[in-house]
Amino acid sequence: MKRTNASTLEGFILLGFSDQPHLEMVLLLVVSIIYILTLMGNTAIILVSYFSPKLHTPMYFFLSNLSFLDLCFTTSVVPQMLWNLKGPDKTISYTGCVIQLFVALGLGSTECILLTVMAYDRFSAICRPLHYGVIMHPKLLRQLAALAWISGFAGSTVQTVLVFQLPLCSHHMVNDFMCEEPALIKIACVNTTFLENELSIASVLYVVIPLGLILVSYGCIVRTVLKIKSTEGRRKAFGTCGSHLIVVVLFFGTLTSIYIQPKSKYTQNYSKFLTLFYTVVTPSLNPLIYTLRNKEAKWALQRLLGRDSS
Repeated sequence: MKRTNASTLEGFILLGFSDQPHLEMVLLLVVSIIYILTLMGNTAIILVSYFSPKLHTPMYFFLSNLSFLDLCFTTSVVPQMLWNLKGPDKTISYTGCVIQLFVALGLGSTECILLTVMAYDRFSAICRPLHYGVIMHPKLLRQLAALAWISGFAGSTVQTVLVFQLPLCSHHMVNDFMCEEPALIKIACVNTTFLENELSIASVLYVVIPLGLILVSYGCIVRTVLKIKSTEGRRKAFGTCGSHLIVVVLFFGTLTSIYIQPKSKYTQNYSKFLTLFYTVVTPSLNPLIYTLRNKEAKWALQRLLGRDSS
């Protein structure tokens, strides 16, 4: 195929589910509803964490960061997706594609690090309760949050620059509903072994290692909790970690399936649905998971809504 760099300035065509127009109509409705719920749920988490003094804790400091991240993450993907789903125009500008890839990669990588930091917070709270206040002091909280954001976008900068250095084929049709690195690599007209190896290294740094650290943290937590003689004590200890563990399983489960599993294992459409799940569905579930499983969060949310209505 013909190589071109200049033609990419005209933009890309995001094929998405264009071969299934009936599915597009269903997705347009479903994704719109989920997006609204995501905006409402994560905004509510940020507000209750800020206005409720009882929630001025390390866990809710990181949860506020996670909710803000999810708001940005879905907003970087969903509006363009809805525009493409509603009609025949499936294009995205070259600049728009660069920005979407950079932001989505940065926020996705940041979430991996942030979930690891949140696991460390739970480890400190349960395994070292007497020193928890000393360990998780406000300065360290800000440093850990900054580490997550800076490291996430540092990796995104490198990956985005490398991807758009590639000479791309003249048709510039991306077989996905968003500008994602694996899909963009496939339309390159040169050998992409180096970039595929770089993607594998990034997957290890931002997916495998954080997931490993989270599992180690929870291994220590389980061992500590099992030493608690009181059944009620064990139940409360596991309850403080349950919400975070569910979010980890949902996020890393789909992320691992996309970036770690062999590409031949799934059909292209199945891979698109996995991407749809972790970019659209998971951010909408996070507020529900944390509020429904936490009495303090439910109380604070009810109080905030009552204050607003009065």
